[in-house]
This record gives sequence, structure tokens and C-alpha cells, in this order.
Amino acid sequence: MRQLYLNGAWQPSASGEWIGVVNPATEETVDRVPAGSPADVEAAVAAARRALPEWSRTAPAERARLLAAAADLIRDRTDQIARIVATDVGTPYGLAARVQTLLPAEVLSSYAGLAETYEFEGGRVGNSRVLREPAGVVGAITPWNYPLHQAVAKVAPALAAGCTVVLKPSEVAPLAAYAFAEILDEVGLPRGVFNMLSGRGSVVGEALATHPEVDMVSFTGSTRAGRRVAALAAETVKRVTLELGGKSASVVLPDADLGTAVKATVANAFLNSGQTCSALTRMIVHRDQYDDAVWLAVDLAKAYTVGDPFDEGTRLGPLVSAAQRERVVRYINRGEEEGARLVTGGVDNPRERGFYVEPTVFAGVEPGMVIEQEEIFGPVLVIVPYSRGENEAVAIANGTPYGLAGAVWAGDEEHALSVARRLRAGQVTVNGGRFNPLAPFGGYKQSGVGRELGVPGLEEFLETKAVHL
Repeated sequence: MRQLYLNGAWQPSASGEWIGVVNPATEETVDRVPAGSPADVEAAVAAARRALPEWSRTAPAERARLLAAAADLIRDRTDQIARIVATDVGTPYGLAARVQTLLPAEVLSSYAGLAETYEFEGGRVGNSRVLREPAGVVGAITPWNYPLHQAVAKVAPALAAGCTVVLKPSEVAPLAAYAFAEILDEVGLPRGVFNMLSGRGSVVGEALATHPEVDMVSFTGSTRAGRRVAALAAETVKRVTLELGGKSASVVLPDADLGTAVKATVANAFLNSGQTCSALTRMIVHRDQYDDAVWLAVDLAKAYTVGDPFDEGTRLGPLVSAAQRERVVRYINRGEEEGARLVTGGVDNPRERGFYVEPTVFAGVEPGMVIEQEEIFGPVLVIVPYSRGENEAVAIANGTPYGLAGAVWAGDEEHALSVARRLRAGQVTVNGGRFNPLAPFGGYKQSGVGRELGVPGLEEFLETKAVHL
């Protein structure tokens, strides 16, 4: 029977209530986790507060050793964790192994290295010494789409910085976080340094955001929920980092290799069934190439086999829940109502059971349409034409409230880079550049505040102190 991880031990929730965990491919309840309560939050925060003085003074080399050991255990358990994610989220097993499991292990390893090499003592400015010190007790609130990666992207830098943590994973897909808690327990973190509470955001998440003994909240989720967290945290003037929604644009310039650009954009848009905050869900193509781009995208989308996450041929698993499927269906219907042209896919469920949506492509999409402006979070790609050159393409790309990611495709890399500089987004890919987990990740505008990954991700969890000598 699942329990909460508090003060170095597995303990029952004070609520005595449970939340069912549903397999989105079968619609069956496969597990249940405790519905944490405000009393559980009190216990977890108290444990983290007690552990903070000693942990913050622990040598960075020791913190690094524990993080490296955790990374090794994730790698050793790749099959187990990938199966958990495939069952819990619906990610196809191969993708769950490569991206949902091995990427978090790489991130953990990177923070083990940074814990040893980062200059926490800072330097001197005139007669002053600048110190970098742990922010304190961290409330980490994570989503369901990349459940292990998002937990690691917060917990690893927080621990490397010398902070203590209370992790609140999404109740929709909490099982990977349980596997992570088991690993951190096994490597021997001191009691209270890491705590995990499953439960609903409206209860556990809000209690963390308002708790006066929580020094910092790091949240990943929807922009709407992020606004709520920021407002609650403001009552006690906490440090807040937010990694929120996106409506990222893939800008295809006329001299780009059209086939490569379309193939890569479709693959990115449909990654994890489109349940990726940085997904390239808007492809912006010159009108002279527009029809060719649309039909290339249609042919590619039709090759995305929808099926069980454990079938080898499956490229597109289910959405995570019935509610998420209903949300995506509403957007597809809205797109047709607005006059966009549905060229493949649609609202029909391609399987008898499970929360599936076919890979969907819209053409005839104009700037300002709801499906062009709002995050759908499903396998839906919209293709937008431009006519008057790259200035218009950049304006369309920047014309949403979001600014998380983007891509630029051009025949000349320097030209692509010049356009990338004009995109108001926290991370831009040029001609298919490989994702780099050591580079900072985060958004402009309503896509968030602060950065994760790399040195900037570590520094989010550090305070700056000037000592005048």
C-alpha cells in the first residue's frame, strides 16, 4: 500500500483518503496513492526545516556523491521506470526509456558535477566577499507529462545547492515520483532532506505555496495554475520559479530544406502525444511552399501509428486522462468552427478503449484563431502561412502570450541564427539542433519566470549574500 515519504520514512497520510491511478490506454485503475492533507504538509515542511541547517553545511562533494548514486540507480532501473511511465502516462515504452528515464539520469549527473565545481564562495568585489547560499526549504510542484524529468529538474539542483525539498507530484501520474523517492531513500539522504507528498494541487500544492516556512516554490504546469501559485506565494513573499505553457512556433524560411523542416516539426509536435510544453505546435511556412508543407505534414502524420504504449509499432500513445482527451476534442471542434481546414485526424477515438486522439493537422489557420493562440496539449499541429517575408513570420511567431520555445529553419545557419535572436522565446532550435540538458530552459512572457537546467537552474535555488570585510 502506497504511503507518503516524510522525514526519511514511509508514512500513511493523515487524511486516510486515496486517489486512484488510471492507465490511460485501458481506462483501468492500476494503483492508488494517498491524498495528502494540510497536516501532512505541516509534517513534511517541519522535517525539511529541521534538516536544513546540517544539509546546507554538508560538503558539496558529499551532495554530489549522493546525486551521482541516484543517477546510477535510475540508469540501472531504466526498464522498470519506463514501464511505470508507459502505464501511468501512456508514453510509448521506447520513448519512455530514452526520454522519460535516461534524460533525467543525465540531468542528475550534470548536477552532481556542478555541485563539485560551482563556486559557492563567489568572489570579491572591492572589500566585499559575495557568497551563494541555499535558498532554504523548497516546495517543488511537478506535472504529469514528464513526471520523473520534471521532478529531477527541480530536486537535483535544489539538493545540489544545499536546499531541502518537499516534492508534490501530480496526482494524475504520480508513480514515477514514487520510484524516484525510493531511489533517494536508498542512496541514503539524511532524514528530512527530501520529502514527497502525493495529493491534489488544490490541497497539497496550495498548502505548500502559502506555508510560511517554505522559502521557495518551484512550479511546472499550466499558465493558469502558475498564476494561482504565484498569487498564493506572494502572501509570504516567497521566491517563485514558474515553468508554464507554450505555443511554440517552427519558422520555415524559403531557403530551408522543406522536407527536413516539416518532418522534424511534426515529430516534435507529436512527441509524448503532444503533451509537451515546448512542443512545436505552430508551423509557419511561406505561402509559396504552403501546400507542399501541408501535404508533407499530412503524409507524416498518417504514419504515426496510434496504439498500446507497449506495442513496438506504436508511435502515438493515449492522452493521460479522459479530461485531457475532452480538452483536446474541444479545441479540434473549435478549430473547425473558426474556419480552419482539418486535413487529417479529428475527434474520433481510433481505439475502443483508452483516451486516444488521432494525429491531427489543421491548414488554413490564420493568426488570432484560438487554435493558433492557445495551448492544446495534444497531437494537434496548426500550419500558418506568411507572404511578406521573414518580418511577418517573426511577428506571427511572437504573436501569442507564450514564449517557451521555438525553431528556425534556413539554408544558411547564420541567417537562421539572426532570426532566432528575434524570437521572444527561452529556447530556440536552429536547423534541428540537438536538445542540450546542460543549457537553461524556461520561458518569456506567460511561459514562466526563471530557468531550469544547467548553471542557471542551480542558481535559482541560491541566495546571494555580500559580506563587507
